[in-house]
Amino acid sequence: MNRRLVILGSTGSIGTQTLDVVRQHPDQFRIESLAAGCNTELLAAQIDEFQPKRVVVADKDAADRLRSGLSRPVQIAYGEAALMEAAASGDADYVVSAMVGSIGLKPTLAAIEAGRTIGLANKETLVTAGHIVTDMLQAHGVTMLPIDSEHSAIFQCLQGERRSTVASITLTASGGSFRDRTRSELEGVTVEEALRHPNWSMGAKITIDSATMVNKGLEVIEAHWLFQLPYDQINVLVHPESIIHSFVQFADSSVIAQLGLPDMRVPIQYALSYPNRLPLAAEQLDLASIGKLNFRAMDEGRFPCLRMAYESGRASGSMPTVFNAANEVAVARFLRGEIEFLHIESIIEQVLSAHQHEAAPDLEAIVEIDQWARMQAEAVSF
Repeated sequence: MNRRLVILGSTGSIGTQTLDVVRQHPDQFRIESLAAGCNTELLAAQIDEFQPKRVVVADKDAADRLRSGLSRPVQIAYGEAALMEAAASGDADYVVSAMVGSIGLKPTLAAIEAGRTIGLANKETLVTAGHIVTDMLQAHGVTMLPIDSEHSAIFQCLQGERRSTVASITLTASGGSFRDRTRSELEGVTVEEALRHPNWSMGAKITIDSATMVNKGLEVIEAHWLFQLPYDQINVLVHPESIIHSFVQFADSSVIAQLGLPDMRVPIQYALSYPNRLPLAAEQLDLASIGKLNFRAMDEGRFPCLRMAYESGRASGSMPTVFNAANEVAVARFLRGEIEFLHIESIIEQVLSAHQHEAAPDLEAIVEIDQWARMQAEAVSF
């Protein structure tokens, strides 16, 4: 196989776990380029181990810090233009899009235009500009493989099946850090409490999104584009154990599900090695020891962010862009201690209400709308 990889977001949760997969299969994968933000200490260690030809960081300060900490020479660049160049140029044939937030959109589009296969962990790319991304994938004949555990599960369940026989898909949700709390019990919760996810090891932003159910809402919109299904055929079910990662119901009432322990390396490796399966040194699923699996219906009154995600997805056009941008700012404000946890959903709702919907924005318009939504979200006061 010997795939040559670019990893966008190499120091984040998905990026580091992707490199662990590469570490287990050095004869199958070669790192061409790494891109990260400002965690230069970890990036320097990755450079030393995986010896990429080039690396990209967020800004000049990060580039200078990285140069001073390297034990071997490597081409270093910084900024958005360098990020797009890393995604599109060189000898790579596969790009892992794992940056958190809408910053991943432009480099992913650049990689598609260059004909690279895409392993997508950056769900905001499809949420923000799904109509543009899907058109470009078709125009350039590029394959996009899902890395999110839920979308990987659906993708695996659909292997060998005709899409016309799909009745519905169901994305499972752990329920996040506060799944067993009522809305009244969410008053005054701390950042530390919100970051204690019961099942998954993820970055701070995604962990907060899991607690608000924004993450599941983004996944619903992403699933709409990945699998070309209407929203009425995309369901969400709370499954606290996170063993069934998602499932598909077919026209004949048969259901196919994908199961496994909550380990992101499994869907990452499947996306990297598809259509093959490689061995993975990981804990094995033992259903007898687990004993039972639990499920409960999703309550959109308890999790209004999921309702807003469905509404934004059905409205299409610019609304998902606004939903995503407002949430990114609101989560950042919560992590900085500026607002309460429940203010996140209030900010999203206020910014969505203030937006004038555009039916089919181009990329330039999406960028402008994204910036408008961020400014609005920063300005909301309580």
